[in-house]
Amino acid sequence: MKSKKNKTLIPIPTLLIILTGIVGATVLTPTLIKLLEGVIVTTEPVEYRLDAPSEVLLLADVSPVDRQTALEAIANQEKPSLDRNRARFLLASDILRGDFDGAKALNYLKNLEKEYPILAPYILLRQGRAYELTNDTEKAQEIWLKLVTEFPEDLVSAEAYYKLGTYDQNYWQEAIKRFPQYPRTHEIVRTLLKKEPNQKDLLLLLATYDLSPQTKGDLDTLVKQFGKELTPQQWDIIGQNYWQNNHFLQASQAYIKGTSTPEHLYRIARGYQVSKKPTEAKSFYLKLVNEFPDAPDTGLALRRLATMTQGDEALSFLNRVDKRFLEEAPKALNQKATILTALGRFPEATQVRNQLLQEFPNSEEAANYRWQVAQEFARANNLVSAWQWAQQISVNNPDSDVAPKAGFWVGKWAEKLGQPEEAQKAFQFVLDKHPHSYYAWRSAVRLGKDVGDFTTIRSLPLKVETPVARSIPPAGSNMFKELFLLGENQEAIDLFRGEIGNKPEVTVSEQFIQGLIQQIQGKNLQGINTIWSLKNRRDNPEDYQEWRILRNSPEYWYGLFPFHYEDLIVKWSTERKLNPFLVVSLIRQESRFEKEIKSPVGATGLMQIMPDTGKWIAPQIGIKEYSLTDPNDNIKMGTWYLNHTHETYNGNSLLAVASYNAGPGNVANWLKRYSLDDFDEFVENIPFPETKGYIETVFGNYWNYVELYDPQIQERIEN
Repeated sequence: MKSKKNKTLIPIPTLLIILTGIVGATVLTPTLIKLLEGVIVTTEPVEYRLDAPSEVLLLADVSPVDRQTALEAIANQEKPSLDRNRARFLLASDILRGDFDGAKALNYLKNLEKEYPILAPYILLRQGRAYELTNDTEKAQEIWLKLVTEFPEDLVSAEAYYKLGTYDQNYWQEAIKRFPQYPRTHEIVRTLLKKEPNQKDLLLLLATYDLSPQTKGDLDTLVKQFGKELTPQQWDIIGQNYWQNNHFLQASQAYIKGTSTPEHLYRIARGYQVSKKPTEAKSFYLKLVNEFPDAPDTGLALRRLATMTQGDEALSFLNRVDKRFLEEAPKALNQKATILTALGRFPEATQVRNQLLQEFPNSEEAANYRWQVAQEFARANNLVSAWQWAQQISVNNPDSDVAPKAGFWVGKWAEKLGQPEEAQKAFQFVLDKHPHSYYAWRSAVRLGKDVGDFTTIRSLPLKVETPVARSIPPAGSNMFKELFLLGENQEAIDLFRGEIGNKPEVTVSEQFIQGLIQQIQGKNLQGINTIWSLKNRRDNPEDYQEWRILRNSPEYWYGLFPFHYEDLIVKWSTERKLNPFLVVSLIRQESRFEKEIKSPVGATGLMQIMPDTGKWIAPQIGIKEYSLTDPNDNIKMGTWYLNHTHETYNGNSLLAVASYNAGPGNVANWLKRYSLDDFDEFVENIPFPETKGYIETVFGNYWNYVELYDPQIQERIEN
């Protein structure tokens, strides 16, 4: 947005003194004075910088009551500044949402749109609301008309049209016409549909632009009432909306009536497949293969067909996945090897795996095969060969998911072979190349870093320090970024959604912001998974490069490992003498911070406590009434139980966490079967893949939380 100059009238007495000194006049006539009353000078608004140091931004997530005094002190400063503008904007916003004192809000908003142009439209929007609260509705409408006149292209104008429409609904049509992608427009549309449900054009607008889950009912109405009138292109739109919100069967049925493209045929088939309709799925996969033999989607379709058939028929589909489909070919070879092994055709399986290594040495499938072979050699105590195969992963597949584990075990095997220098190199490689992995922590332990081992985590002196201000989002307009940094969540979210519109695919940075927004909305599981799933975009070189840049920033990791419920976690961890980073790590794994989540077997809340376990814990901590979906009750009881498991195993966090997942009976059995002399080998020996993965995930979480939220950990790593 271009800065607008702020026109400021100079007081007449001051101007008279200035001019008297300039022209040497001793007398100014009334005529001259009258002329001077129209004289203006211009001053530039305060310089705006997103990254400027700010006391106000530190208060973005503080409650209005708790931040009021600090904001007032900044807002009342005499010297103009960006922080003064921000403080006035936030104070007015808090007032309009709180005690609804329009006159008081206007005091902070007066002329603010000139001094704070980055948010000028939102300031005008608030001015109108403030006048409305003082019952001066004519002035309110005048301000909102000014907004849409001066900022006709800004999405926030839809908010002004909405407000104007509460007095004259003709303005709502202008919002629908000009800003169909904006969430407030969708609210207008739904209000109109409540009065008259069967309006095809409005239903199509929602199908096209509102990709949120709540559109499902509107899509169903559109299909039911107007299905015979819809064009193939409109069916495409409906299919896309159903697909994006995981209504796969309805998406398939819509795409059938749409345009025939490789992507649509694949989605029809896949939608039927996940909806347990294999006959229909196979039919459309074959149609895709026959009509579009060279399309990128065809390679994946052939692999899907292989999973729906057996033996030689499955192999025949996989044999057609050749180098035309570079993304699918290594996966197809891996599938072929698995099928051939199951059929007992071992030489052929070996031949296919060798082909995988030769033709696609850098693939994830090649890395997994190398690790499989390395493990087989290790189990046979042939550590030299195990080392050699695992070492190839570091060379050929350094970004593979299995690379940190392979690198760590290269170090462990080197230790056993009496080569400490090689072991140190391997551990340092993992720590440097894969610093956020579980095996980076295990490598740091092997390197002698003071970062805590399984037996010392509980007593390790750590301090939780969360970021004091939000980070600048990596995408979106500066207006959105400013609203986000200020903590004006709903307006920031609506603006970003409007800016994204109905793009079929967002960028990596935009998807990252979507994950942050979902967490702001309390959709923590969805938000964390949205960010985590960015790794799945590695097949696209541009996306992969953007993801690599993003994941080198601390903002990415804060989004992936948030510290929700910090106060409660620190409080009850301190009470139980537990490491708060271990507690938050367990919560992240158990529930993704979803306070009301329930597992299929009934485990409930943040720390996934079984109802019977809750009944057993309650009398031991002296509570009669509790709710497992209440964060305080859940963390209070969950930390008690985690403390109980620690006491059971003499403070060994490995066994305590394993018991939390698999139960004390299984842990007792494993302790009888496996030695605890080497913790890493004990973990590898655990026969439950779920528990083994659980341990690696929880302590991998722990390592990331320590790195992010303990300011001293980096010193311990470097020393």
